[in-house]
Amino acid sequence: MIAAITLFLVVSLSALITKIAAIALIHTGLSTDSARFQARSAYTGAGFSTAESENIMNHPVRRKIIYTLMLVGNAGIVTVMSSLILTFVLPDTLATKLYGLLIVIVGMSIVWWGIKSKWVDRGLSKVINKMLKRYTELEITDFAAVLHLKDDYRISEKKVSEDDWLCNKTLIELNLIEEGIMVLGIDRKDQDYYGSPSGDFKILPNDVITVYGKAEGIQSVYKRKKGYQAEFEHEKYVRKEEVRKATEKEKQQQNKTEE
Repeated sequence: MIAAITLFLVVSLSALITKIAAIALIHTGLSTDSARFQARSAYTGAGFSTAESENIMNHPVRRKIIYTLMLVGNAGIVTVMSSLILTFVLPDTLATKLYGLLIVIVGMSIVWWGIKSKWVDRGLSKVINKMLKRYTELEITDFAAVLHLKDDYRISEKKVSEDDWLCNKTLIELNLIEEGIMVLGIDRKDQDYYGSPSGDFKILPNDVITVYGKAEGIQSVYKRKKGYQAEFEHEKYVRKEEVRKATEKEKQQQNKTEE
């Protein structure tokens, strides 16, 4: 019974720690998916790719978060395994074992709810943001809020292939801005990262582009291959963006009239 309770507490604490770490990493600028993956990888000792490890190790706050997770994770995993073994291996009555199993099942359900809960996520996010600002000298920014990552807006990356519509064209030729998509940066292998590239910048094979815009438009751009169909899709989304801008303008004028 005591072992089962210990198991529940350790797993709960482990889930809480990785949740806090993921939120902290998000507030240092990592994407949500990447932050969650890095937090769980560091806690379990699974490791992560070279490119992502460079992003972590070159950032002082991220580095501290990952180091702490690695240390805590080693102790936590050993404790979980020990408690799990003790729960079902040590001599005990059938009733006690059933109670122990019930505690584990109910406990795991509560932990799972906490991991998935948006309410918990919002609450922890506020606390972590305050802690990072108070105990570090870096400016911590909620990039999701700054870039308005809601209402279907996204930031996304894509590695450009030879047969992609994007390949071997300048940004002026692509004219993505007319589709409501902004190219934030381009990472070229064995070269520097090009932030806010100018219109005459040509996208080459194997470039990794970072874009901002509506999810639907971004997905369309990523799927396009060279040919007339790509140009047709481009014109289609240019028209959609024109309609969206016209609708927004009408709303703004209506709001001014009401004021």
